[in-house]
Amino acid sequence: MLELGIDLANPAGWLPVFFALVMAISMIAYVVLDGYDLGVGILLRQTNDLAEKDAMIASIGPFWDANETWLVLGVGILLVAFPLAHGAILGALYLPVAIMLAALTLRGVAFDFRVKAKAPYRPWWDRAFYAGSLVASWSQGFMLGQLIIGFQNTAFGNAFSGIIGIALIAAYRLLGASWLIMKTEGTLQLNAVQWAKRSLALTAIGVIAISLGTPWASARIFEKWFSFPNIVMLFPIPVMTAVLFFIIARSLERLPLRLGEGNQYGVAVPFMATLGIFLLSSYGLGYSLFPWLVIDQLNFWQAASSTEALMVIFYGVVIVFPIIIAYTAFSYRVFWGKSTPLEY
Repeated sequence: MLELGIDLANPAGWLPVFFALVMAISMIAYVVLDGYDLGVGILLRQTNDLAEKDAMIASIGPFWDANETWLVLGVGILLVAFPLAHGAILGALYLPVAIMLAALTLRGVAFDFRVKAKAPYRPWWDRAFYAGSLVASWSQGFMLGQLIIGFQNTAFGNAFSGIIGIALIAAYRLLGASWLIMKTEGTLQLNAVQWAKRSLALTAIGVIAISLGTPWASARIFEKWFSFPNIVMLFPIPVMTAVLFFIIARSLERLPLRLGEGNQYGVAVPFMATLGIFLLSSYGLGYSLFPWLVIDQLNFWQAASSTEALMVIFYGVVIVFPIIIAYTAFSYRVFWGKSTPLEY
C-alpha cells in the first residue's frame, strides 16, 4: 500500500487488512451457505405436494441455522474493527437491514413452527417461511446494489439496487435448486432441474449488471479494471464466469434424461458451478472495492479502530475463526449425501 503511505510491516498497517480479509471471507461464506437455504425457502411455493415441501425443508435442516453464524461474524467484525464504516454503512442501510432482520426472524420462527403445527395451519407457516426467505434475499440484494454505487439515495440508485435485489433472488433460487438437485431424488429432483433452468438467465443478467455498475460508480474502479495491463490480466475472470454459466446450462439440459434412467452422475455439477460463479463474482467485487469500505470515502485504515484495540480483537479472532471453520466443515461432512426426513 505504498501509494497510500501504509506500512504493512507495522500492526497499524496489516491489522486492518487482516480484519477486512476475515470479514470478506465471513460474508462470502454467508452468501454461499445461507444463499442456498434462502433459495430453497423461495422455491417452497413452487410445489403443492406436502411430502416434497418436507423433503425440501429436510435438505437444509441440519445447516440453515448455523449458516447464519457467518453473518453474525462478518457484521460483528465490521462493528468492532471498523466502527466508522459500521456507522456509515448501517446508517445508510438502516431500513433494508431492519427489513432483512425481521424477515430472517420470521423465517426462523416459521421453520420450527411448521413442524409442530397441526395440518390446517402448516400452509400458513410454509407461506411465512417463503415470505421471510424472499424478503431477506431481496433486502440483501438491495444493500449490495447500494454498496456498489456508494449509497446514492437517488431514484436511479434505488432503482438499480432494487434490480440487483431481484437478480439476487434469482441467484439464490439457482443455488437452492442446484442444492436440491444434489440432495434429493425422484420427482422433486427433476422439478429442481426445471427451477434451476428458469433462474439461470436472470442470474446472468444480475452478474452483468453488477459488473457494469461497479466501474460506473467510481472512476478509480473503472481505471483498475480497464487500464492496461490490468484489463488483460483480469480478462480470465469474465471468461471463466461465462464458461461456468455454459456448464450449468449444459448440465441442466442433460440431467433429466440421466435422472430418468436412475443415473445420479453429475448431480453436483450445477451446484459446484454456481458456487464457482459466486466466488468469482465475490473476487471481482472485492478487487473493485479494495481498499475501500465505502467507495472513495472510507478505506480500511481510516475506518479502523485503534491499533491497541485491534490487537486484542486479533487474538480472539485467531482462536474463534478456525473453530467456526472446523465446525462448519465437520457438520457438512457428517450430513453429506442425500437428505433424510427430519425428526423432532
